[in-house]
Amino acid sequence: MNGTPKSFWVLLPPIAAMSLVIFISNELVNHPINDWLTWGAFSYPLSFLVTDLTNRLFKAEAARKVVYLGFALGVALSVFIDVRIAVASGSAFLIAQLLDISVFDRLRNLAWWKAPLVSSVLGSAIDTALFFTIAFAFTDLPWVTWALGDFGAKLFMAASLLPIFRILVNYYPASLKGAHA
Repeated sequence: MNGTPKSFWVLLPPIAAMSLVIFISNELVNHPINDWLTWGAFSYPLSFLVTDLTNRLFKAEAARKVVYLGFALGVALSVFIDVRIAVASGSAFLIAQLLDISVFDRLRNLAWWKAPLVSSVLGSAIDTALFFTIAFAFTDLPWVTWALGDFGAKLFMAASLLPIFRILVNYYPASLKGAHA
């Protein structure tokens, strides 16, 4: 972040949001709605919204900083919930979010909705596969059906969050765009 105080303050809200989403999602994944879905499926996609907004507004380097710092804080807090969940979440999160950033960056010049949708769908697929396998593979819990339900919910959320992405990008103060440099 080149050491400027403005850079830190501009990225602080997405870092805090990312940490909070990780922590809340790691708690909510422990609360099934039914045999094929947990509450975490509805909160976790917000992490892709945070990443994609940061990527669009401040570019990939800033999004990576938000992912790394948000990851560190969110996973550290999640250890208090369940170490197994924290390890699974951290592993899946880091790989999925870095993939999201890379895909988004490659697609950024296409129609406004393509980069956030494609990157979120691919990141969600990787996250879901890794998280549920690491967290629940050797338990008696219905983790395969949770993973399928979770992925379906993430697809729904990725599409549902597109209008919010568009609104936030369009109305973000121009004076702050690129302030991370």
